[in-house]
Amino acid sequence: MTQRIVLLMIDRPADWEYAPLAGAAHAWFGIDVVSASIDAAPLTTMGGLSLQPQRRLAELDPGDGELWVVPGSPLWDEAPAPAPIVQALRERAARGGAIAGICGGTRALAAAGLLNERAHTSNEPGYLDAVPGYSGHAHYREQACVSAGGIVTAPGTSPVSFAEACLWLVAPEQADGIAQMRAMFARDFA
Repeated sequence: MTQRIVLLMIDRPADWEYAPLAGAAHAWFGIDVVSASIDAAPLTTMGGLSLQPQRRLAELDPGDGELWVVPGSPLWDEAPAPAPIVQALRERAARGGAIAGICGGTRALAAAGLLNERAHTSNEPGYLDAVPGYSGHAHYREQACVSAGGIVTAPGTSPVSFAEACLWLVAPEQADGIAQMRAMFARDFA
C-alpha cells in the first residue's frame, strides 16, 4: 500500500514551506502527495502559481494518509482558522493521525487545541497568543522545528527541517534517504 501525505491548504499557500517536503516525499521516497482544501476550488500560491486541489475536505476520512500538512498562508493571520479545518484536525488527532503545521498553518493546529499540552514552535513567541482556545504558551519552544506526539510544527523559515521531521514520521525506515536529503539541502547553507 502506498503511503500518502495530504497537504491541507487555504488560498495563497506559501510555496517554499511545503515544496521541500512534497518534492522529496514524492520524487525520492515514492510517497503520494495530494492537495486538499475546503471546497477544492483553485488556489493561487503566494508565488502567483495556480494550484488545483485534488480533494475536498469533506472527501477525506480523518484517518486518510500517514500525515496531514497545513502550510502557511497570509490568510491564517487575517481571520480565524475555518471551522471545517479545525474540526477535521481535531478528528484526525483523536484517531491518532499525524499532523504537521508550518508558519501560519500552526494557527490552525492551535485553534484545534493540538498545541495546548505538547511542545511546539511557530513563527515567534507570542504568534499564537491571539488564536482562540490556545493556551500552550508554556510548551512553546524557540526552535527550527518541533516534533512531539505525532505533531510537527515549524516557523516559515524552516522548510527543510520541517520536511525532515515530517519524513521521519512517514518513512522512518528510510533513515539513509532522509539523511541524504538533509545533507543535500545543507550544502546551500555551508
